[in-house]
Parts: sequence; structure tokens; C-alpha cells
Amino acid sequence: MAASGLRARLGRTFLLQAAFIGAAAVVGVFLASLLLEGLLIREALREEATHFWSQRDRDPQHPLPGTLNLTGYLDTVPPALSSLSTGYHERVIDGVETVVYVADHGGQRLYLVFDRSGVGRLATVFGLLPLAMVLLVLYLTTWLAFRASRRAFSPVIALARQVRGLDPAAPDPALLDPARLPRDADDEVRELADALARYAQRLNEFVERERNFTRDASHELRSPLTVIQMAAGMLEADGGLSDASRRSVARIERAARDMEELTSAFLLLARESQTGLPLEATCVNDVLADELERARLLAAGKPIESRLSATHRLHVDAPEKVLAVLLGNLLRNAFSYTDAGEVMVDVGAASVVIRDTGVGIAPGQVDAMYQPFVRGDAGRRGGHGVGLTIVRRLSDRFGWPVAIDSSPGVGTRVEIRFPRARSEPLVT
Repeated sequence: MAASGLRARLGRTFLLQAAFIGAAAVVGVFLASLLLEGLLIREALREEATHFWSQRDRDPQHPLPGTLNLTGYLDTVPPALSSLSTGYHERVIDGVETVVYVADHGGQRLYLVFDRSGVGRLATVFGLLPLAMVLLVLYLTTWLAFRASRRAFSPVIALARQVRGLDPAAPDPALLDPARLPRDADDEVRELADALARYAQRLNEFVERERNFTRDASHELRSPLTVIQMAAGMLEADGGLSDASRRSVARIERAARDMEELTSAFLLLARESQTGLPLEATCVNDVLADELERARLLAAGKPIESRLSATHRLHVDAPEKVLAVLLGNLLRNAFSYTDAGEVMVDVGAASVVIRDTGVGIAPGQVDAMYQPFVRGDAGRRGGHGVGLTIVRRLSDRFGWPVAIDSSPGVGTRVEIRFPRARSEPLVT
């Protein structure tokens, strides 16, 4: 498609150039023909009249001009000419286009009538022949230039086809080998092909490193988590544990399980595809309830009221842990940046709104909060400043737009929209 588009644009450019030049040449020759024809005829008539009067002064019997195209009148004048004043006039006499020149001399008036149709035909013939030659040479050189340009662009088009055929997951540098280009390729095109081949090789190495990292990280992180889960299970089976110890073991098991799911979610962000986490119909309301309860535990001791209200029950096709990571980060931020007040969560037909009465974010810093390691009110808050970065990446990956509206001292409102969610109205 790109190659044919380039050829088409190149051809249109040359055709337009040839058409404009040809039109300019035709108009120029036509105007020059009219101008020269008029000037030559009038100058010839004026000189003819001057010559006649000079000869008549020497010889009163000198005959009037009379040729195939020129007729002179002195005493006997056709009625069509008798009313003309001195100077030049264009008249049609007996169906013939003429130029009439009237000149006074010594009380006499000379009428010279010139048949311009013959001159017009000659001007057309001798004007069109050179014009035809000019246009022939012009179009021939344009066609040759077009052929030369196509040959010059052919290696570039061939290289573009090879680049388009690369597999982004495993680019083959051999496809960009300069030896695969046409033999008439310029040195610049070969240099470009060599640079692209080196870039493909580097891209291939990068993709391989990414695959190795995600594979090794998945194995190395999950192995100790599995050991923790097994050890926690063995402790839980111990009948001698107290109720407090059993609750602690349950929390360890839950944290290890969450950490395993978090690992899968973060590895998903490192991959280009979504393989690794199954897509499932996830209830947004249930995930919000779980994450809100966890956020409350983290904010224990703060005088904060929290509430979850819903007018609809939302379902999205996404891994449950991905949704939990996104909503959990936003809820933890709401509790973390609220010392006292409220954290309210509302579930609508296709969106979730989280509102708090915390310290808020200064104008102009909302976009900066999405950058890694940027924290609001950093002097008094914990965290590493990567929560909203993860939120942004997950929202971009799954198409869940996030909008933040905040005012210092008033609070923050975060809206997450789920355009492809399925909703069911709840009966109140």
C-alpha cells in the first residue's frame, strides 16, 4: 500500500507538472500570436501608407496598393468604410475579417484594407508547430524523469516492504540485508538498510531479554511465595495454635496469595500480550468491597468514615487481580491522604467514583502524579510514588480511562470509566 501510494504520488506530481507547463506554453504562444499578429499588421499598414504617400508625392499617378491581402482606396470608397475615422479599425467585410487603416495626407484620405484571415492561419500554423515540438520534448523529458525517479525509489520501496514484513516479536535481521536490495540501489539506501538490520538485531536481543526476565522473575518470585503458603498451611494445621496465631497465619496466607496474584499482574505489565492471566467476568462491586475493607485496615486509627454505594452491578472481562490492583491503589491513596473525614465510593452504570476529603493535590500537579516516584504531600505521607503509575499503565492497557479532579484542602475525586462493562441495575 505504501509503495503504490508513493508511486501514485510521484506520478501525479509529474503529471501535474507537465500539465501546468503545457498549459502555460499554450497560453503563452496564443497570447504571443495575438500580440505579434496585431503589432505586425498595424506596423505594416502604417509603413505601407507612409510609402504610398511618399510615392504619390513624387508621382501623382502612382497606383494604389493592391495585392492578394491588401487593397487601397482613395477616391472611391466602399460604403462600409466611408464613415470610418483616421486610425485602425477591425471590420468584417463580405464575411472576411479585415483590419482597416485610415490615414490623412494633404487633404486626402487613404483607406488600406488588409485581409487578416490568411495571416491568422499562418500564425496558427507556425505557432502550433513550434509549440508541438516544445510539448513533445517537454513530455518526453518528463516521462524519462518519472522513469528515473521510479528506479531511484524502487530500492526504498523494496526496503519498506521488507520492514513491513518483520515480525515485531521476533524480527529477522536477515530480511534487511543490503544484499537483498536491487543491484541499482544507491549507497544511501544500502546504508539505511544496514542501520535497520542492526536495529532489528538490537530489538531481537531486547525482546529476548524481556522474555527471559519475565520467565525468570515469574519462577523466582513464585517459588518463595509457594514455600510461604505451604508453611502457613502446615502451621494452620497445628492444633496447638491460639486463635490470635491462627488469625496471623490466615493473614500470612492471604498476603502470600495476594502477592502471587500481584506478581502475575506486574508481569502482565512487562509483557506485550496479556498471556499469563486469564480473562474472566469480574464483578467490580465485589472487588471494591474487598479492597475497601483492606484499605480500612491499613488506615486503622484514623477518624475516617467510609461507604460503598451502588446503583448498578458492574461486570468487566479482565483478570480479577488486575482490577484489584487498580482499585486498591486508588483506595489506599484516598485513605493515605485523608487524616480525618470521609472516603466515599459510588458505583454507577459504567463507572466508579472514589471521593475523599483529604489534603488534595495542587493545581498543575495532577499529571505529574502519574510519573514514577512522584508523591503528593511527600513530607508527611508514606509510599514510593509508583501507585498512580501502575494505575495509569493498567488503565491504558485495558481501556479504563481514569480522571482525577482535586483541590487542595477540599479533597480529591477520581472517576474510573469502564466503557465495555456490563451493568445490572440494583433494586433499592
